[in-house]
Amino acid sequence: MIPVSVVVMTRNEAVNLPHCLPALERFAERFVVDSGSTDGTPAIAEAAGARVVPFRWDGRYPKKKQWCLDHLPFRQDWVLFVDADERLGNALVEEIAALMAAGPRYDGYLINGRPVFLGRRLRFGAGNRKLALFDRRKARFPSVPDLDVATMWEVEGHYQPVIAGRVGRLRNGLDHADDKPVAAWLERHARYADWEAALRSDGRMTNLIALESGVRRWLKIGLDRLPARPLLIFLYGYVLRLGFLDGGPGFQHALARAFYYWQIGVKIADARRRAASPASTDD
Repeated sequence: MIPVSVVVMTRNEAVNLPHCLPALERFAERFVVDSGSTDGTPAIAEAAGARVVPFRWDGRYPKKKQWCLDHLPFRQDWVLFVDADERLGNALVEEIAALMAAGPRYDGYLINGRPVFLGRRLRFGAGNRKLALFDRRKARFPSVPDLDVATMWEVEGHYQPVIAGRVGRLRNGLDHADDKPVAAWLERHARYADWEAALRSDGRMTNLIALESGVRRWLKIGLDRLPARPLLIFLYGYVLRLGFLDGGPGFQHALARAFYYWQIGVKIADARRRAASPASTDD
């Protein structure tokens, strides 16, 4: 068995979990931390041999990921966070197995993700990268001051854990393949955009970006300062990263990412306009 504890956080993921869990069977522990699912998610997890842990958020910090690090009965020092809509291929599992057998050189590892959009795995275009594999003794998710944001939720947002040590990168990646309707993707990213706009409009995002590693920090700072950011995001994914080679789904994905950044920008502008305008009163 691979000496790593896997954590899968769920809420109504019955459609995705059967595609996620089989690839995790070689890991020493598999926890499914469930937030009151009503679609049979816990039963699916238990049938696959995972340990189901119920979670109910109290509306305060720690949020779900840090709660897992604080409270799950881990027997392993290394943890791998996997979303229910993520799928690990054999190459990635083998790489992690070899890494743990040889002894990790770093304290955490970034893993690349490739989207599956409109039923097609996108080989080109923009993907994502997250710090999902790390030594839990050296990791902590920051407590971001976002509890006042209306669309804030129980899971930490789009930010990485802070690692007290060095961070490396794995060669092989995973697939991000949500089997829910595309409306769920759009709804989720609209919520992300609300959250990010709220933090950017008053400067809180600046403090969060400061926690990123050197190159990632400067890339994010530079991206924030670019004019016409949605257009540049589209051109980066669709042209520079050859997203057009993925056909229609590649175009739609590049457009959806650009729309996400457009939402953030227009919501920031609206928030600042409202903050600058005196409150109106009815006679």
